[in-house]
Amino acid sequence: MRKLIEFVFAVAALAFAGIPAQAQNVTMRASHQVPSSHHLSKMLEIFAVEAKKLSNGAVDVQILGSSSAFKPAENYPSVARGAIEAALSVNFQWGNTIPEINAVIIPYLFGDLERIKKFPGSPAAKILDQKLEEKGVHNIAWFYITRQAIYTSSKKPIVNLDDFKGLKIRGFNKLADEALRAVGAAPSAIAGDEVYQALQTGVLDAGITDISAAYSRKYYEVQKYGTVTPALTVYFHLYVSPAWWGKLSPANRSAIEQAAKKAEAASIDITEKTAADALRQLQEKGMILHIQNPQEIAIWKAAMQKPVIDAFLKAAPQDGQKLIDLLNRL
Repeated sequence: MRKLIEFVFAVAALAFAGIPAQAQNVTMRASHQVPSSHHLSKMLEIFAVEAKKLSNGAVDVQILGSSSAFKPAENYPSVARGAIEAALSVNFQWGNTIPEINAVIIPYLFGDLERIKKFPGSPAAKILDQKLEEKGVHNIAWFYITRQAIYTSSKKPIVNLDDFKGLKIRGFNKLADEALRAVGAAPSAIAGDEVYQALQTGVLDAGITDISAAYSRKYYEVQKYGTVTPALTVYFHLYVSPAWWGKLSPANRSAIEQAAKKAEAASIDITEKTAADALRQLQEKGMILHIQNPQEIAIWKAAMQKPVIDAFLKAAPQDGQKLIDLLNRL
């Protein structure tokens, strides 16, 4: 009998010997605000598939979009306190919490595609990663969303700067809205998923978003005109709970980081194609679009950029100028 027991234990030991010591099945829920039709969802699908593949099935990424888990303003605190493993926020949502993160939305500052490709992992991105860490979340990816803004309206097109005067328009945050105030508009910060209703009911006269979101959120149903301009660059960034991250095995952390890099790289082609498609789709839906020419861009830049830079440097006196310089060097 003793030999039989020893034999059973020996067989069991051999069976378990083939299991990696760091094997660990984990669930990574990621909350965000955009609908499944938004092109961010394609990037996150790549991330989820790659994370599962690179972890040999150990990492199960579950994407909770359309504010189904938390509202946009709730994502950061929910991750910081560990209520959910991960979330995505758009950079301008950080407002006064991390003013430096708004550097990329300074009008007409950071719109060159080759520089955008170099942003993830750059010295500029690392500064922002560190500031996010200091606020209680660990950043793992920057997903490029747009470098093309569209100003939409229902009564008349917004073509000249005078067309902004008196308009109740969707704003982003206190900093970015300096550009709108400078041209006489009255911005109101409204979350992306609430803008459609505000435009429909007349709470807002005009909207501003990226051209792809204008299509995915069906602005064409409530807005007749759109002016397309390379005014700002926007990123959604993916961050996780440091407590959760610290408990992951090195193998799973590596799989998630590698998957994030693949999704970051894919975001370039996805966003550029989606923007080109959205331009055509909005026109097919009946929106009358005006594409700014270089002269018009220069006029809007002269009016909008300096007020935002001044406000940015005042809000971020320590690293603001350094970030602008680093972005310009990319």
